[in-house]
Amino acid sequence: MKAILLAGGKGTRLRPMTVHTPKPIVPILNRPFLYYQIDLLKQIPEIDEVILSLNYQPRRIEEIFGEGEGLGIRVRYVVEPMPLGTGGAVRYAGDSLTESVVVFNGDVLTQVDLAAVLRLHRERKAKATIVLTPVENPRAYGLVETDRDGNILRFLEKPGEDQITCNTINAGIYVLEPDTFDRIPKDTAWSIERSFFPSLIERAETFVAYVYDGYWIDIGTPAKYLQVHRDILRGRFPVALQAEATRGGFVAAGARVSAQAELEGPFFVGPGCEVEAGARLGPDAVLVSHVRVRPGASVRDSVLWSGAEAAEGASVEASLVGPGVRIGRHAHVRCGLLGEGSVVSDHSRSPWEAA
Repeated sequence: MKAILLAGGKGTRLRPMTVHTPKPIVPILNRPFLYYQIDLLKQIPEIDEVILSLNYQPRRIEEIFGEGEGLGIRVRYVVEPMPLGTGGAVRYAGDSLTESVVVFNGDVLTQVDLAAVLRLHRERKAKATIVLTPVENPRAYGLVETDRDGNILRFLEKPGEDQITCNTINAGIYVLEPDTFDRIPKDTAWSIERSFFPSLIERAETFVAYVYDGYWIDIGTPAKYLQVHRDILRGRFPVALQAEATRGGFVAAGARVSAQAELEGPFFVGPGCEVEAGARLGPDAVLVSHVRVRPGASVRDSVLWSGAEAAEGASVEASLVGPGVRIGRHAHVRCGLLGEGSVVSDHSRSPWEAA
């Protein structure tokens, strides 16, 4: 059995963080994001191969995952000749498949029981099964309506107040039968949500929902990306961290944290990082790897990628800081998005607040 991970997007909502780093390998703590999806797929022993459907900077992704050495599952790459949309990518990656296939959108982090989803799919002899998740504010999403037996009735794109009949949205996880792929045009940009799924409803084929009300998040925006790290640090999304619990947070092997640093948990200090005497760290600070926080510098509620530096007296709050970024002495950054190699000069302030 195969799984397809739709990992070809450019990650435009996370720019500038994704200009040089494809979204599938942005770090969650100090581990590329796709590892978490692959871990979930490995819950199903039948899945012996993960097909990564790529388009944007595919070599960067191949360099990390290889052919799956050390992962316990084979990895194969399919590079789209052009952006094909979610449906077109499934057809292109899965055109030769003959058995049920699990499909994941490339920006979903969840703990859904995939074995239970597959079991429902088989019990119902479905042509497609979609995972749905409830949301608190249904006005902000496209909704998916079902009947009492879990059959999909319709998709509602950003419904008006008088159209809201449910609170369940597409969670971006599917089990599909490849004998339905022929309705997706070859080598054509095609939407699985707007074109393929409606075709199942129109043909009265068995199309069912698995409703999951546990942890689920789309990491594709700066706010959600930060939220994922808060959730992991605070135990809302359990992860086996390769780090030692200490002083209210987690410190990886090879990191150096001064006994004179001021720490407020939770936080994560990755390998090769250095937090110097007089630096202040946390809560919800994540240093991915080889990050330096100098004396008097403060980092909280932020993720600093590999090789970043907060110089003496600098402060960073609610920000994403790309690889190799230097935040100068006594500079203050709040709600910042700093792309790879950026330099914030000494005494700079962002945002500026009028007196």
